[in-house]
Amino acid sequence: MVQQIKSPDNEKNKLKIPYFSILGVLVVVILVTILWRPLNLDRTVYVPLNSQAQTTVTDTSTSSVVIGDGRIDMVGDKSKSENVTESSDVPEDAIAKDELDDISEEKDNTVQYTIARGDTLHDILFRYNVNKNDILQLTSKFKQLANLRIGQQVSWTTDDNHNLLTFNWTISSNNVRIFEKSGNKFIESSETIEGTSENVVITGDLKTSFVADARKAGLTSNEIGIITRALQWRLDFRRLKVGDKFAVYLSREMHGKRLSNSKLLGVRIKNGTKDYYAILADDGKYYDINASSLSQSFFRYPLAKQARVSSGFNPRRVNPVTGIVTAHNGVDFAVSRGTPVLSVGNGEVVIAKYSGSAGNYVAIRHGRQYMTAYMHLDKILVKPGQQVKQGDKIGLSGNTGRSTGPHLHFELHINNKPVNPLTASLPINEGLTGKSKKAFIEKVKNIKPKLSF
Repeated sequence: MVQQIKSPDNEKNKLKIPYFSILGVLVVVILVTILWRPLNLDRTVYVPLNSQAQTTVTDTSTSSVVIGDGRIDMVGDKSKSENVTESSDVPEDAIAKDELDDISEEKDNTVQYTIARGDTLHDILFRYNVNKNDILQLTSKFKQLANLRIGQQVSWTTDDNHNLLTFNWTISSNNVRIFEKSGNKFIESSETIEGTSENVVITGDLKTSFVADARKAGLTSNEIGIITRALQWRLDFRRLKVGDKFAVYLSREMHGKRLSNSKLLGVRIKNGTKDYYAILADDGKYYDINASSLSQSFFRYPLAKQARVSSGFNPRRVNPVTGIVTAHNGVDFAVSRGTPVLSVGNGEVVIAKYSGSAGNYVAIRHGRQYMTAYMHLDKILVKPGQQVKQGDKIGLSGNTGRSTGPHLHFELHINNKPVNPLTASLPINEGLTGKSKKAFIEKVKNIKPKLSF
């Protein structure tokens, strides 16, 4: 009988195995803890909301949006289940505001607007975030409001919750229609006091800032806002310097002692040795003195190729993880990690960093009214303060921040309010031609001499 003798080394090895297992578990726990909230915010980190890479939803219909030569398949309701990426898209970093933004916010409660080609009352009020129920009630009850004409002026007042209080429609100098809210209904009245109209020229020198000096010269906040919007694509008002000059040609209409309407006919701003002009045309839009457009066109979406929309714009979306109603202020494109992300327009990068649940995050300011945001990027290719052009590559799509799968979350903000980037009304870069251009050039000949310093 052979007796088996146990080796002392084997006994020691068996005793070491539990210790290695415990040590391994501790290492995993420590790594998970560190990676869940990165200490280095510039670092790329993948953080799933749950153990599944995707969330399954059941849909019942489909639709698509044609963009140029491509097509975006919209994920609506379908008869079969489909995997859809979900995410949390709330950056920790807010975009810094300046006094020009304060001007825009002042005008949230009282707004004056000149009707331009293609405008409808519904689109105008919706663009300024007026309560949708008030828009529907006003446009459905008063059918005559469908007869707004180019060049006419409208104005309205809202409360702090964007509920419409009054709406004024100036048909002519002695015919102003007033729609005032009483309880839950709007009541129409008219004002037939003969208005007095006068054209004025206001000039000034820059000593502190454009907003402060324009106010000192006698311009209202609304008039300053019209000027900054008209020239927002040509001139950065924050870079005006002491000694620069401005001249503004206005048509002001008074009803008694009340300024009822103000129309910007032309403006000239001298920045160093360069002059910037904006002249009002018969179509209600502003052009430079050569009849070239002052607007900038936008790409409708920030990718070079066709992409599926995995989650649409929805201010009342129920978060699939928390079950809480959380606004989805943008559109999610289902693209693989590393897909090039493009700037939809010319602008300045204001944020480019890792930012909380939004992951690697880029925000670009386009002029004064528009801002775009790009979230969950795998890699950022731009820096804050950098000027980018339409179509420039600003990053690579990814899965950073709190996201359940690779995708790009894209937002468009107009007047500091999120809007649906697939349906929002965007400016078109088209100059005047033919008879319209000829008539405009004649108008410039009359207005330009008035804008002297």
